[in-house]
Formats: sequence, structure tokens, C-alpha cells
Amino acid sequence: MQLEDHLGDIIRKIRKANNISVPTAAAAAGVSENELTAVEDTGQTSAKVNFSALARTIGLDGKKLEGIADGYLPAPKDLSIWRGLRVFVSAVDDFTVNCFLIWDEVTRDAALFDTGTNAKPVLDCIAAEKLELGHIFITHSHWDHVEALPKFREAFPRAKIHSGSKSAPVDQRNKNAEIIHLGGLRITHRDTPGHADDGVTYLVGNWQKDVPDVAIVGDTIFAGSMGNGNGHWELARQKIREQILTLPPDTLICPGHGPLTTVGEEKTHNPFF
Repeated sequence: MQLEDHLGDIIRKIRKANNISVPTAAAAAGVSENELTAVEDTGQTSAKVNFSALARTIGLDGKKLEGIADGYLPAPKDLSIWRGLRVFVSAVDDFTVNCFLIWDEVTRDAALFDTGTNAKPVLDCIAAEKLELGHIFITHSHWDHVEALPKFREAFPRAKIHSGSKSAPVDQRNKNAEIIHLGGLRITHRDTPGHADDGVTYLVGNWQKDVPDVAIVGDTIFAGSMGNGNGHWELARQKIREQILTLPPDTLICPGHGPLTTVGEEKTHNPFF
């Protein structure tokens, strides 16, 4: 799986966030405006780019940006150590969206984190594993993350919905310091607004044999990038620093798009931080 944002996506995303013009960024990079635009469009460049100066101008870490240009990808993850974790990828037009099913191996109690756009593979897994879906956790309410929600509510009408949305019914809103127990697993949440006003990161811990925690982050952070700040870039970056990058380095990060990564990998390689 490739990164959700290629080199050009990252450059354009932060350049626009910081209101840096193409001429200014191109001059810093030592390339023509057309060459910079081509990089932003394709993620590829045949010109020699001064990544250090470009990154300094637009607000990124130069060495990490160059690492993206050199093909950084997070290491493949052996998900077998999280024995009750499955990743489902829905294809939508020209992009994909992730959702995650987690369960306790003993009780078979299950929780779904976001729904993606296609319920069938998840429902098939629930049936095959003989699970009972008791909770649906929403990282944020953008349509691609909740499109299949009606299908799950129809199949499991008693499943409790958890959300950071202030407009959700009171019984569906996350509560401060709330802990949800899924058999022996423990689910807590951290508010991570920025990309979305109701952005939430869910942390799943207490796995057997001291397996690292799992952070399900929605579009807050991606491998090598982050979600669009949508006018709240500083808040988004602050929340990532405070609520995600302070977790132990081996914490598994499960983003809403793109490959899985870890806190340690993103601290080392993500040019936004």
C-alpha cells in the first residue's frame, strides 16, 4: 500500500495552509514554477529540488521531506500479534478508506471503528468469527467514514455508537475519562480535532502478552502526512503532538487512509513534525 499523500500532496497541502505562493516555494526549491507544479500534481520530479530550503519556507522538516521523496514507507506490520484485529479497506472512486474491527478472543465481544463504505466484508467476518458487535466508534463524521453505518445499525440494533460530535444524541457522545471494556480489552479516547471538529482518537489497550496499544486515529495523522487542517492547522498539529506522538513508540497507528504505521516511525519520518 502506498502512502495516502505523495510528495506533491504533502508540499501542496502545507504550502496552501501557510499561504505560500507557488513562485515563492519554487524559488526556495530552486526549480521553475512549472516544475514545482508538476511535483505537486504527480509526486515525481526530474529536477534537483532543494528540499531543505523548500521545507524551511513552507513549514516542514527538510530531512523528513527528502525521506518522503526517497520513497519512505512504514515497515510492514505483522498483525497476527493483535489476534483480534482486522483491517478492511473500501474502494471509493479514486481513493480508499480504512475501518477496523477489534474483538476479545475469549468473550467474542467486538467493536467496529468507523464503517467505511462497504459493510459486507465486515459483516461476513463477524459471522465467520461468531462475534457480537456491541460498539461502533466513530473517529469523525466525514461521509466516507460513516457511509455504511445504517447497514451495521440494521444488523446490530443494540450496538452502542460512540462519537465526538456535539450534535450527536447525548447517549452517543464520548464522555470525559470514559473507559469501555471489550472483554479484557480497554478502550479510551483522546479528542483530536483539527481535520474535523469532532475528531477523536481511540486507544485500545490491555492486549494479551503485552502487545502494544492500538491507536485508531481517523484522518488526524497518516503515515508520512496528516489530514487536511481545514482552516485549523495549528490546532490539528498541536493535538497530534499532544495526544498521539506522546504515546509509546511501538503504539500501532491505524489511520483512516493509507498504510498502518507506529508512533516511533512517524516521529522519525513524518515531515509535519
